[in-house]
Amino acid sequence: MNNPETIALNEAKTGDCIKIKELKVKGTMRRRLLDLGFVPSAEVIVLQKSPLGDPIAFRVSNTTIALRKEESSQIFGELISYGT
Repeated sequence: MNNPETIALNEAKTGDCIKIKELKVKGTMRRRLLDLGFVPSAEVIVLQKSPLGDPIAFRVSNTTIALRKEESSQIFGELISYGT
């Protein structure tokens, strides 16, 4: 990919890999996400979306974490590879 596109995590498709660039989450949830590994430059893989799209399972720092759309829509990154 020559020109990576920036998207919110909730917009990614299953199997996509995103490199985190920015978290717009505030307060204690921001601290919790940072502690879980959602830090700038971390790579996140979308593992699975529920049938209605909420929550979404992600793999970050060798850990599987499910986030609601409310949180994942406020985490932005570059799409570095597409899923299958």
